Amino acid sequence: MKKLLVLSLSLFLLTSCAYIEKCPLFKKASFKKISLKKFSFKKEKAHWGYTGKLAPENWGKLDKKFKACSEGKNQAPIDLSNFIKADLKPLTFAYNATATEIFNNGHTVQANVAKGSSFSLDGKDFELLQFHFHTPSENTIKGKFFPMEAHLVHSDKDGNLAVIAVMYEQESENAVIKSLWEKMPKKVGDKHSLADAAINAFDLLPKDKSYYRFSGSLTTPPCTEGVRWIVMKKPVTISKEQVDEFAHVMHHPNNRPVQPLNSRIILK
Repeated sequence: MKKLLVLSLSLFLLTSCAYIEKCPLFKKASFKKISLKKFSFKKEKAHWGYTGKLAPENWGKLDKKFKACSEGKNQAPIDLSNFIKADLKPLTFAYNATATEIFNNGHTVQANVAKGSSFSLDGKDFELLQFHFHTPSENTIKGKFFPMEAHLVHSDKDGNLAVIAVMYEQESENAVIKSLWEKMPKKVGDKHSLADAAINAFDLLPKDKSYYRFSGSLTTPPCTEGVRWIVMKKPVTISKEQVDEFAHVMHHPNNRPVQPLNSRIILK
């Protein structure tokens, strides 16, 4: 009975104390206040992908920085049709540098390029940063998808972006793609040197440099708008085996669906 009374009294003292440091039972105890500043709660960087909850239709919900993916009015890719004739000046290329490495980032296979390659557009020089691939194509031409599409990503000195898109038609083997695929990393996060491959991005382009043009965005998060898009009219060839090899490494299609054109025009 005495033990029960002692236990009851102890519980009373514990539960009736507004501040635990002032409780009679804990006068001799030493307490330190825990500061949350000592803990680091790093926010996980938003992930995105092409399937399930991370698929393109959900990109705008994954991170506030991706808002343009769902709310933007000038998004890419698009279906290129209903063209407006225009006096499009010939593109001037100065691709003097070669690709340095090829990287599997889980979304695509990307080749980074050394400084020294550029092309001119609107009186500005746009330096080539990297090129990568999508299968099937992201942009379509008059409703037609292509087995693969290459994007050559450029930036001017002010950070304005320009992308040159090249379509691939399934026919004969592509020599440049062969050299790239020989070095293509199979695992996400892996990269391989291209120092001995001597791959110049100019060789990715068709002989006929005529093109379509429109204003769009990045086709991946954060879907930034204001990107100058140049889409080559003529495709280059690629073999079925080469397309399949890339698709196997990606494990799934890595193309964003076609976006609404809205009030934009497409020049040819």
